[in-house]
Amino acid sequence: MSAQAEQPRRDIYRFFGVETTASAGLVSIVAVALAGLTLGFFGWYYAVLPLHRELVSEVSLPAGMVAGAIIALWLWQSYSAYFARRAGVKLERALQYDAISWLCWLLLWLSFVLPLGVTHSGRMLAISGALFAVAKLAIAVRFNQTVREVLTDFLISRFAIVVIAELAAVIIGQRTGTHVAESRHLLLAVWGRWDAVHYLDIATKGYHGTNMAFFPLFPLLIAIVGYFTGNHLIAGLVISNVAFFFGLLYLYKLVEHEFDRTVARRAIFYISIFPTAIFFSAVYTESLFLALTVASFYYIRERKWVLAGIIGLLASLTRAEGVLLVVPYLIEWFAAYRAGARGEWKPFLGLALIPLGLVLYMAWLWVLNGDPLYFSHVQIHWNRHLAPPWASVSHAFYAMAHAKTGQIVANQILELTFTALMIGVLLAGWKQLRPSAAAYMALSILIPMSTSSLMSMPRFALVLFPMFSILALWGRRPAINNLIVALSLPLLGLFTVLFADWYWVA
Repeated sequence: MSAQAEQPRRDIYRFFGVETTASAGLVSIVAVALAGLTLGFFGWYYAVLPLHRELVSEVSLPAGMVAGAIIALWLWQSYSAYFARRAGVKLERALQYDAISWLCWLLLWLSFVLPLGVTHSGRMLAISGALFAVAKLAIAVRFNQTVREVLTDFLISRFAIVVIAELAAVIIGQRTGTHVAESRHLLLAVWGRWDAVHYLDIATKGYHGTNMAFFPLFPLLIAIVGYFTGNHLIAGLVISNVAFFFGLLYLYKLVEHEFDRTVARRAIFYISIFPTAIFFSAVYTESLFLALTVASFYYIRERKWVLAGIIGLLASLTRAEGVLLVVPYLIEWFAAYRAGARGEWKPFLGLALIPLGLVLYMAWLWVLNGDPLYFSHVQIHWNRHLAPPWASVSHAFYAMAHAKTGQIVANQILELTFTALMIGVLLAGWKQLRPSAAAYMALSILIPMSTSSLMSMPRFALVLFPMFSILALWGRRPAINNLIVALSLPLLGLFTVLFADWYWVA
């Protein structure tokens, strides 16, 4: 009888992770519990106390702190179990290491000690959260080769780009003319050029005029993160660089899944040093869109249909081209159906989710100004409109023939060259890709070419991740690898200098 009574109790302990969590030791448990109590207190302090005074009582504060501790312990146990499984370490060790990261939240108590200028508007929360994430990343690097290799390429490429951009801004200075300054600090303002101005303006003032050409997820994230950082430009930089890291991570996992680890390492290296990779660190959507499309593609390949659809929805809320994920989704779904995966409802839901981001933005535009396709119609401001793909090529040659400056000729040559690169790699290497990846790559080239202009094509190539898989396969030959690196690095340096000094790149 006692054994029967003990079994439900063990099941409850197992559900809440008590048995496994206890193996981490008292020190680890106390550290996470204190972090949870801290988060519960500051959640009450910033949310309940100022906004709902009628809820402030002798019960709400301790209840919030206890809830924070319970949630923190549960998240700690859940993440550690996932990390132990992915990194191949014992759960006890994963719990002990991860507990260290939770200590970062105790820095929130400095809000009552440091000057108001340091801690107001949630800056201390942003600092603690950033250190929390960095600590987790450091632990992941310690145990996981994939994270270690991705972080190496990320840090080396971003360090070089930042140094070159900052030196260009200081030594050369911006080109002649009047330009928007998104920050009073010269070294920070470097990253708020061209389209970044539109995203920052939307995050600050909302949509108006031609800004409706830009989709809402990125500026919405800037506004949210900006609340904690106190600066929208810094928020945009944080989002772009964090998204780029995860984009590299998912690209590595996807290419490794399709080929092998060596090819995956080359793929993330090539995309990190691609001539227009400066945009991965600026306040542009390239990083976020790459991370979302590659992640969605990865989960499509893993047959996690609903998760792939949710991420695809976010991609189509970032850029209209996100809706193209429907095509590889259908191709992979059909392949799974032929292999015997039938009678499930999840693929239908995932498929419906992908275009929902675009539909939501169209509905909002319809309510706002009565034109659900205004994001497309406003493109006429940049001389873009629907046209056959060859019209954009002929327009580029026409622009060169009637150019009044060498700069216009050079820009058109670059746009033609990068367009030819994308098409050439697709034609030469499509057989090395899965049909879903080849179809996605073809559509991703065709759509921007059908806007009567090749403007920004060098930048659009950045998110064409199947192209980097093909290049990584070709890079097995030393001569090809040397050629890719020898062409990419000098052009990356040149484009970084041009961007930093307010010259048009892509």
